[in-house]
Amino acid sequence: MADYRLKNGIIVSFGKTPQSGDIGVSGERLLTIGKSSAVGKSAGRPAGGRVGNRAGSTGSAAQIDLKGNSFVYPSLINTHDHLQGNYLPAVSPKPGTFYLTWQPWDTDLKASATFAERSKLTRRELYRLSAYKCIFSGVTTVNDHFPHELNAKILPTLPIRAIQGYGLAHEAVSYDLKWGEGIQAEHKRAVKNNWPFITHLSEGFDGESMQSVDLLEKLGVLDSHCLLVHCIGFSDGDIKKVARAGASVSWCAGSNMLMFNVTARIRKMLKAGVNVTIGTDSSASGPVNFLAELHYVRELYRKLYGEELPPKTIFKMITLNAARAFKMQDSIGTLEAGKLADALVLKGRKDDPYENLVSASMKDIELLILAGKPLYGELRFLDLFGGKLPKAYTRIQVGKRPMFVIGDPAALYREVRRRVGFKKALDYLPFEVEQ
Repeated sequence: MADYRLKNGIIVSFGKTPQSGDIGVSGERLLTIGKSSAVGKSAGRPAGGRVGNRAGSTGSAAQIDLKGNSFVYPSLINTHDHLQGNYLPAVSPKPGTFYLTWQPWDTDLKASATFAERSKLTRRELYRLSAYKCIFSGVTTVNDHFPHELNAKILPTLPIRAIQGYGLAHEAVSYDLKWGEGIQAEHKRAVKNNWPFITHLSEGFDGESMQSVDLLEKLGVLDSHCLLVHCIGFSDGDIKKVARAGASVSWCAGSNMLMFNVTARIRKMLKAGVNVTIGTDSSASGPVNFLAELHYVRELYRKLYGEELPPKTIFKMITLNAARAFKMQDSIGTLEAGKLADALVLKGRKDDPYENLVSASMKDIELLILAGKPLYGELRFLDLFGGKLPKAYTRIQVGKRPMFVIGDPAALYREVRRRVGFKKALDYLPFEVEQ
């Protein structure tokens, strides 16, 4: 990928005051982050806000002028997804009931029409659908909570960054799925490699689930490497222990409420200083994608506590906090020179940059970049490719906007419909293949 610069955007990165500026990209890295500078007159200004590929002080680097109309954020990080399970519709408990643990939901899932349809697709196809679920909601980094023996060969083939360095236990209960080599062995490997150790924890209200924090403490593995998913049964004491250990929590509010009608005690966790992040779980149990999850957590927090969850707090959860949970804060999570060039460009619909992000929808994405490589964007960004779309990309129509995207999600969508035998709608794919 050639070097390039995005000019005159509103740069938003946690710990810094949002301001108009430029970001320069060299290879996979952010080269410069700074205040806007004038573009040389000799470069010209073609229609659509583009600045010619050969622009004065930046030599041959392409430059795109955002004209102060777009916000530039670190791309988003989803700390918990089931990439094999993002099929629709969601599977719910019977009306008037809720689950005690995850097990009866799993039983209902496997007896559902959703699962029957999903089973007509290959695992690789399901993973690619999930990659596009991420892309079309501004996510470039995600954890797939399945064991390495299922996903190790697939994750490197995806167009997003599905982290591969993690220790894993399914859950700290006797009836877990026995993924990995056991809690202590997986945690030891995570510590040795400076990876996260990831496990569902307290996903339910039976006796074992309610004692799971104590079990991790007893085993000597409750520390800053832990990324604990769900945590809906935590007591005040559990929250204090997790905060003291420096562990992280992945809050999956939408899935929790559908399955259990309760979620993590998130306000107490935040006040205790827990490193809270946000996950989606699968679309089969939660909101359709990551942006929908952000909308949901705001509404839920308002309903539960009678107050707003500040948009800036949510922004930190899905960028810096999530990078810390993955032990990747030195390379992603903020826009800083030297870090990987992961960036999300959104239309400026709101004056407040944090409100603009957490209220955004799929139609607001203008450009998504992973390690310097554009994954998805409006056609005005084709200058980043020298003006011509590479063979690895295709065009789609999102609403009235022609867009480019890595790979061929339209062909994948057609194949899904061919396999299931009807015009299946997957709401995280914001286009119609016939267009």
